[in-house]
Amino acid sequence: MTFEELKLTTPLLNAISDLGFVTPTPIQEKSFSVVSSGRDMVGIAQTGTGKTFAYMLPLLRMLPFSTQENPRILVLVPTRELVIQVVDETKKLAKYTNIRVLGVYGGTNINTQKKAVAEGQDVIIATPGRLYDLAVSRVLQLKSIQKLVIDEVDVMLDLGFRHQLVNIFDILPKQRQNILFSATMTEDVEELLSVFFKNPEKVSVALSGEPLKNIEQQVYLVPNFYTKVNLLLDVLADTKTFYKVLLFVKNKKTADLLFELLDKHFKEELCVIHSNKTQNYRIRSIRQFEAGENRILIATDVMARGLDFDNISHVFNVDTPEYAENYIHRIGRTGRAERKGHAFVLTAPTEEKNLDAIENLMDMQIERVALPENLEISEKLTYEERPVIKEINNPNKRNPNDEDAPGPAFHEKKEKNAKENLGGSYRREIAKKYKKPLTKGDKNYNKRNKKK
Repeated sequence: MTFEELKLTTPLLNAISDLGFVTPTPIQEKSFSVVSSGRDMVGIAQTGTGKTFAYMLPLLRMLPFSTQENPRILVLVPTRELVIQVVDETKKLAKYTNIRVLGVYGGTNINTQKKAVAEGQDVIIATPGRLYDLAVSRVLQLKSIQKLVIDEVDVMLDLGFRHQLVNIFDILPKQRQNILFSATMTEDVEELLSVFFKNPEKVSVALSGEPLKNIEQQVYLVPNFYTKVNLLLDVLADTKTFYKVLLFVKNKKTADLLFELLDKHFKEELCVIHSNKTQNYRIRSIRQFEAGENRILIATDVMARGLDFDNISHVFNVDTPEYAENYIHRIGRTGRAERKGHAFVLTAPTEEKNLDAIENLMDMQIERVALPENLEISEKLTYEERPVIKEINNPNKRNPNDEDAPGPAFHEKKEKNAKENLGGSYRREIAKKYKKPLTKGDKNYNKRNKKK
């Protein structure tokens, strides 16, 4: 099927032609008729399969021109970075139309966003927290919302946005079309569907644990973190092969440490992004990496679903993720739009159980690759990798299981500190003894009488 067969409007076809797309992806083809029908829909597809266009193409096709100020389409996404990505993609599709698109997210001046909302918008793309703030302030009116899209809903629930989503559902019009897209179908997602969706039609093009078939996967068994760094230094020196690389790590601390170690060698080729970085820093890192100004980007799992770059040559899992599905989302950054992709996972001995879980989820074994012969094996360990030192036969440390071991600390109070709770009678005795306390006016009156 081609995009012409979807009976798109001429402005949308011209925009798609400018982007160089000829045929829709499977999720785009299957979703089009369902979204166009107005029914509630749940789309399950692997990351990197074109889910943004899957819901935005039919929605923009059905959106008539209007000068009203209140938006008619609302798209909720989990991260600020994903707001920016979806806004950019939507504006590309709306290039030859008068459709007004605005992205709103936290971490920036809300007054600037209030002003933009007040100017009138057709499509709002937002993170749940900032959208709710704008709605409560009454600047953003949601009474005209006809279509609600929740993208990457499984990540949104993992990040704790369920409460905000429920609040948003309460203030949206009851008559609306609900569209949900996710890479995985979890119990939390199922519960959300059962409460707020009306007999949604499910469109699925892949199992949740199935990786894209066009991604070549390989494993390096590496003894420790600093040896992983040496391996990256060795491999990434080949700038021709590794021309656009994503390095995924488990947390912000590891991201900063890896950046510090690689920066000595790659300098301007390297950038990093995680939630502790300022919004301007994060946006700048994304844009520089997208433009090719930086060859290597270090990112955490929180950012894994908010990144959508073209032509990623390789993805490196610097650590083997604890949750197997995170591995699927990570490697989905390469091999997008049915291109060839490459993914590596660096596994230390303590992470082999995580690798087993990943292979069980995908029902396949990842190819093992031998380490380079000249690779320097480091003996330096991170704090997490250092063995736990246990005290053996410490004569000064009592075993709590011994018969003569002292029990919990307890002693009788001294007699002078022992007090009897006399309750109400005690308070009456004190009041009788000291009489009613003088007010401020009484004290001044008494002072004047003494002077006389």
